Amino acid sequence: MDPRAAHTQTLLRTAIVALASDRPITDITVKDIIELAGVNRSSFYQHFESREELLAAALEHIETEMARADEPVVITDPTRPPAELVRFMHHFADHAGLYRGVFGPHGSALVVARVRARILALVRAGILLSPEYRRLTDLPVDIEAAGTSGALLGVIEAWLAQDPLPAPETAANWMWSFLTRMHSQ
Repeated sequence: MDPRAAHTQTLLRTAIVALASDRPITDITVKDIIELAGVNRSSFYQHFESREELLAAALEHIETEMARADEPVVITDPTRPPAELVRFMHHFADHAGLYRGVFGPHGSALVVARVRARILALVRAGILLSPEYRRLTDLPVDIEAAGTSGALLGVIEAWLAQDPLPAPETAANWMWSFLTRMHSQ
């Protein structure tokens, strides 16, 4: 990618994340984004069709940096959530305002669909790379990934809705408890 285009996309992603951390996407205009990013309107539309597409791309970028999808999930103690799950919950806690807006009543269906698809892909990759996890179930990988990512997102949404926000470790424990109960039945 052209370095100037990459720089413009970085500016736009940074701007939308900052804006969407404080208010719903429905309250953010393209003008707000380009003013904060310091780019012109034509530059915005060269790279993105809409503010929703920009927000989805920004979240994918953040989640890709956080995910480490090429590393297996290591279960050292089946009674405690793996470190990867705790790190994942810390990511959501660090961006709680942003994700509350995404999953909230004023969120964008496009953004939620892209977040769900990304989480599903990450969970699937993690399952395939983690022989210890695969031994917990005999379900087809796609079914296991769909159930796990759906449960994970359900816990994340319910957790983020709480005020005050419980610690990420608490959310990871809830998620792990749910997953291990699912597999013990």
